[in-house]
Amino acid sequence: MSQLATAAWDRARDRVRRGDLGSAPVAVGLVLIAIVFSSLNQHFLSAENLTNLALQMAATGTIALGIIMVLLLGEIDLSAGSVSGLSAVVTTLLYVQSSWPAVLAVLAGLATAAVVGVLHGVMRTALAMPSFVVTLAGLIGWQGLLLYLLGSEGTINLPFDHGIATLSDTWLPPWLGWLVVVLLAGGHLAAALVVRARRVQAELPVPAAWLVALRSAGLAALLAVAVAVLNSDRGVPLTLVVFGGLVIVMDLVLRRTVFGRRIFAVGGNAEAARRAGINVTSIRVLAFVAASVLAAVGGILAASRLAAVNQSSGGSDILLMAIAAAVIGGTSLFGGRGRAHAALLGILVIQSITNGMLLLNVNSAIRFMVTAAVLAVSVAVDSLARRGATAGLH
Repeated sequence: MSQLATAAWDRARDRVRRGDLGSAPVAVGLVLIAIVFSSLNQHFLSAENLTNLALQMAATGTIALGIIMVLLLGEIDLSAGSVSGLSAVVTTLLYVQSSWPAVLAVLAGLATAAVVGVLHGVMRTALAMPSFVVTLAGLIGWQGLLLYLLGSEGTINLPFDHGIATLSDTWLPPWLGWLVVVLLAGGHLAAALVVRARRVQAELPVPAAWLVALRSAGLAALLAVAVAVLNSDRGVPLTLVVFGGLVIVMDLVLRRTVFGRRIFAVGGNAEAARRAGINVTSIRVLAFVAASVLAAVGGILAASRLAAVNQSSGGSDILLMAIAAAVIGGTSLFGGRGRAHAALLGILVIQSITNGMLLLNVNSAIRFMVTAAVLAVSVAVDSLARRGATAGLH
């Protein structure tokens, strides 16, 4: 047992030396946020408030998940907010005014975003335009198209009692919430054991079986606490399940598929990836498509919660908060490092700060400054870690 502990300690120390701090800083930050705000307002950790927090983070968190895809390549997408609003408007117009079925209207909104992503990717690759400029033009242009589609009305309401608007007012029954916990924890354990078995066959180093089981047990405990709290109020919101499901799928894509490994390769060193035979152009285009489609999902979730689309859809601080969530969650702005769950952790930090300050009646000016400080600290940690890793190589 002592040898295993020593090996685990050595691996952790090596990760720190490489600048790979993982989720530890964010986890510590979340604990501090919970302690501070719960001491200032007892309602902060109540079931009702935590349920509201889960509802608030789904839409922006999904957009942040798309931002991660381009950040891993060392690129940026400033149009994600506008694309989310445009896709929501297209979906709503087809659903409300053209009487399309909800599923077809949503698919049309996602297809619109995919076309936008292809356009951005082609402009970035074929024309060699910086992604900052490409997506900045998109931010302005797609916002203009959104306003054009809305016309003089400015606002289109969604029916409250059926269809798209019910997404944000649907709650899992308690038994289904617990079933989700069992499926996720069991799936995590099964996947980890399969990976371990394959590494054993390949004669590669593997973690101890008890450590694999302990990780899955820890995940199960966290999920159980979350479900217990949410069930004590209204239940697990469907929008949170959608967001969490997308995080899991994206994590599997990035860590377990050829496409995901190529994303990290291109983000780490595009020239080396090209010489290794990777089609860098297609990887970049697909990343922009994924970012736009996920932005569309986030926009539709936001429209569902508001039960309407209007001229501010996808506007305000949604884009900035999505980018901040991705970076605060641990995704590097320099490319090549990050995980899908960074969107979940980052948006949880931002929404917790926002929610806590609203409970304390702190005005938005202070809230923005605090969020900016958290973002600056996150980027500083990333920069120092990157510098340390570079120094270690020399």
